[in-house]
Amino acid sequence: MAFFGDDDEQNRQTYHQRMESTSNPIEKLRYACLKRGASGIKGLGRIFRIMDKDRSHTLSKDELKNGLQKYGINLDDQTIQELFQKLDNDGSGNINFDEFLDAVRGTLNTRRQQAVEKAFGKMDATGDGVITIEDIRKQYDVSQNPKYQKGEWTADQCFGQFLKIFDSPNDKNGKVTKEEFINYYAGVSESIDSDDYFEEMMIKTWGK
Repeated sequence: MAFFGDDDEQNRQTYHQRMESTSNPIEKLRYACLKRGASGIKGLGRIFRIMDKDRSHTLSKDELKNGLQKYGINLDDQTIQELFQKLDNDGSGNINFDEFLDAVRGTLNTRRQQAVEKAFGKMDATGDGVITIEDIRKQYDVSQNPKYQKGEWTADQCFGQFLKIFDSPNDKNGKVTKEEFINYYAGVSESIDSDDYFEEMMIKTWGK
């Protein structure tokens, strides 16, 4: 299943080709993130959240460039300039972080968005938009992992690898926000053409 396809070399090659062929700077950044796996966009969001120490929710062009470099994405100056110009709607010299992330992430269609929000809602008992690693552990169905089915990984190995998606080495807080959850599945969604397949994957992983 594509849900577990972070190590899918074919996907990486596909996104590399798309990155090289597009002239749209937003798409170029999106595909650069997705080359890192389905969690690439989520990881980008987390890097910039950590950098936003004053909670301004804005980025200057230099902050954008530095954040991308810190994440290991090296776009040329012209692409960064074009990217910034597309997102600096008011000409203030700063871009809104949330609008930036929404643009890079792209949009899930209504059916997929509902499937992702339903899965998150099953774990978010308090409704505060934050779930814990233990919440995920209770709901996550390891039996759907192909490596577990083939006997290559134990249940603990599967779960451990899955949690790495959501817990950054720089920010091990044991929590997952709704934004991070959606960012991850926006990446997963890029490699799945069928809404039926996407919905089936969500149900098999998180239950109805």
